[in-house]
Amino acid sequence: MIREAIATGATVEEAKENACKELGVETYDDRIDFEIIEMQSKKVLGLFGGHPAKVKVILKQSAAQAVEEYIRNIIDCIGLSGITLSTKEEDNVITIDIEGDEVGFIIGRRGETLDALQHLACLVVNRIDPAYKRVVINTGDYREKREKTLESLGRRLAIKAAKTGKKSVLEPMNPYERRIIHTAVQKVNGATSWSEGENMNRHVVIGPDGKRDRGGRGGRKPYNGRGRNSGKPKQKTPAPNPDRKPLNEGAGMGLYGRIDK
Repeated sequence: MIREAIATGATVEEAKENACKELGVETYDDRIDFEIIEMQSKKVLGLFGGHPAKVKVILKQSAAQAVEEYIRNIIDCIGLSGITLSTKEEDNVITIDIEGDEVGFIIGRRGETLDALQHLACLVVNRIDPAYKRVVINTGDYREKREKTLESLGRRLAIKAAKTGKKSVLEPMNPYERRIIHTAVQKVNGATSWSEGENMNRHVVIGPDGKRDRGGRGGRKPYNGRGRNSGKPKQKTPAPNPDRKPLNEGAGMGLYGRIDK
């Protein structure tokens, strides 16, 4: 990414300082180059002619540096203090880790603020660099904990659906979190999952697998006139099946990637 600013001043140094202020950098920043467009000249007899110096300052930034600056500006505008950013880029993935005493405010309810910040950062970085890059914003191990929570939820509701024949409707989630649920459900025999709703209201529904022979509506056997539990084998909890292929398990799925299921 290249940004530039042109400024004037009584001297070349003053013009350079003014241009750097417009870019929000210091004159000693090693990312900048400058070009003298016009040297200053004095007035003839102190009355005629003369003009200030004009300088162009060029700031060269990597995509990672630009997106970190963008996130920093948002945090500063919010008014949070004591926040530090750690940025690294590897294999077209820019990872920004946020630390500080007020990170809870950045995470928001169920990570909604963090996800929104990440989405905006992805839009910014891909307007800067023609090569597609993914941005992951995390704070501590929040995303890892959230993923484990969703995996546990998906498996628990899948087992419930397989046992009872009833479906469960989850709250709206972003595509990345829906994929985690789908993957967890598809590892439980007798259960399946799909997505319903549009845009921000799109959510996952977990229900019994229709391909499984459940012996009657809702998984109940027809009444045979005998006692309720007579001769009925005890139903076992469906066991996880690691060999079952998960739905939508595409490599490199981003937070706002497409999910068709």
